[in-house]
Amino acid sequence: MAKALDGIRVLDLTMYEAGPSCTQMLGWLGADVIKIEPPSGEQGRTALSDKRGEDAWFFLLLNSNKKGVTLNLKAEKGRAMFREMAKSADVVVENLGPGALERLGLGWEALHALNPRLILASVKGFGSTGPYAEYKSFEWIAQAMSGSIALTGHPDGPPTKAIGGLADTGAGLHAAIGILAAIIQRQATGVGQRLEVAQQDSVVNLLRIHLRDTYANGGKPVPRQGNTSVNAAPSNIYRCRPFGPNDYVFIHCATVDMWKTLCETCGRPEWGDDPRFGDRRDRVKYIEEIDAMITAWTEKHTKHEAMKILAGRGVPCGAVLDSAEVITDEHLKQKGFIVELEHPRRGKFPMPGNPVRMADSPTEIVRAPLLGEHNAEVYGKLLSMDAASLEALKRDGVI
Repeated sequence: MAKALDGIRVLDLTMYEAGPSCTQMLGWLGADVIKIEPPSGEQGRTALSDKRGEDAWFFLLLNSNKKGVTLNLKAEKGRAMFREMAKSADVVVENLGPGALERLGLGWEALHALNPRLILASVKGFGSTGPYAEYKSFEWIAQAMSGSIALTGHPDGPPTKAIGGLADTGAGLHAAIGILAAIIQRQATGVGQRLEVAQQDSVVNLLRIHLRDTYANGGKPVPRQGNTSVNAAPSNIYRCRPFGPNDYVFIHCATVDMWKTLCETCGRPEWGDDPRFGDRRDRVKYIEEIDAMITAWTEKHTKHEAMKILAGRGVPCGAVLDSAEVITDEHLKQKGFIVELEHPRRGKFPMPGNPVRMADSPTEIVRAPLLGEHNAEVYGKLLSMDAASLEALKRDGVI
């Protein structure tokens, strides 16, 4: 079956998470993604590995559905090969340091002159303009600079980083959206364009709903709330049996019907009609009393039991799954989101797949490539190079 992005070729000059998450999504959607690494491998492949000499789980999780080649862009021959491939490519994606692509002579002007239809997507920490343009960034830096860390944590504790790729994968997915839009616009104009996504901008965009309280309170900063909400109650995690570190269930009641059902389930049906608790904002005033009532019930159940009972009755809730539970979750496995891959060195392992499910463009998850695994295939097809030519390039440190 044809894929949504069949016929779209992407040259991937990305590393770590922000860029690879973008190109991985394009690969999941059917694009021909060629991951270009230095002969030593991108830093995320080896620097973050739990075993010396083995591809890191970090790398394997972010680089499925890509072909892998090696190419030394610091060598003139390597740059010449890249320019030749760029002539027939649709998209180039990079998240190199500020100005790195330009210093290689592969910036927008040079690539656009080679191929006017080419789309160049750059993922940066703070963007290419403004006072922070030259600053380097990683996930936690962008979280700090976007308001995320200030919002995370408990009111009586320090700001806390949020676990989750808000800045990295968040920026990567924003970039993928931009690339798809640029491809559609190119159908009308015949010309590619440059696009840029900054990690800081992406996280602010993801958090924009939380700015409402700043507006409502005359520009004052939003205080940290822990697991509770200033706008609704109950909205919290509740302890469950057998009282391990992650034996909790998160419950959030937004409507009167949900609240009444929760009260009935917890053995306090009269609370459902108590005027003190009529509105979710009113209930915030009595949060300690409400949380104690709910906890008395949840502590009689495991988190999965509590979720099954409450969710089955229409109360929004979720067991707090740990990382091991997520990759073995039966629901995610039955849907086909958690898939099992076979790696020639790592063996079999479960991996999250494409969260976008398209009826006429199903995703087949293919493991991340070994270093230089597709050199012969890609360079043979795109640059008409034979085995002898490739061996010479390898001796010269070009691939």
